[in-house]
Amino acid sequence: MIRELGENDFIVSKTDKKGRLTYVNKIFMDLAEYDEEELLGKPHNIVRHPDMPKAVFKLLWDRVQAKEEIFAFVINKTRNNNSYWVYANVTPSLDERDNIIGYYSVRRKPNPQAIETLKPIYAKMLQAEKSGGVDASMKLLTDLLYQEGVSYDEFIISLQK
Repeated sequence: MIRELGENDFIVSKTDKKGRLTYVNKIFMDLAEYDEEELLGKPHNIVRHPDMPKAVFKLLWDRVQAKEEIFAFVINKTRNNNSYWVYANVTPSLDERDNIIGYYSVRRKPNPQAIETLKPIYAKMLQAEKSGGVDASMKLLTDLLYQEGVSYDEFIISLQK
C-alpha cells in the first residue's frame, strides 16, 4: 500500500554524524509505522526502500558531508512494508566551530508528476547498480542531467514546482 503525506504535513528528523536517528516527529512515526523507541538510535536507513537507487544516497552523503544542503525525491518503506514518497531537504547541523555534529531533514509531500517522472529513471538506475554498481548508476544520472542541460539541483527543484 502506498501512504501519502498531507499537503501541510512535514516530516522532521535529526541524526548524528553516522546517520543514527536522534529526533523524529510524530508525522514521521505515523507515516513510517514505527514508535519513537523503535526509531531513536537506529540508522535512518531503517526506512530505506529497495526501489531507491543507492547512487542518490551517495550523492546525498557527499553533499551533506561537504556542508551543503541537498534536495531529493525518496521512496521510503514503512515498518509494515508499505511505501511513501517524500521531497526531502537534508542539511548538515554545525557547531560553533563549523564542525558537522549531525544532519537535519525536513520532508514534505512530493509533486505527483515528479514521482511519475522519476520512477523510470530510478528503475534504470537500479538496473545499472545491479550490473555495474553505484558508479554505473551515478553515470546514468550524470548523463541524463547533461542531456537535459541542467544541474542535479535544477532538475530536482523543477520537478517539485
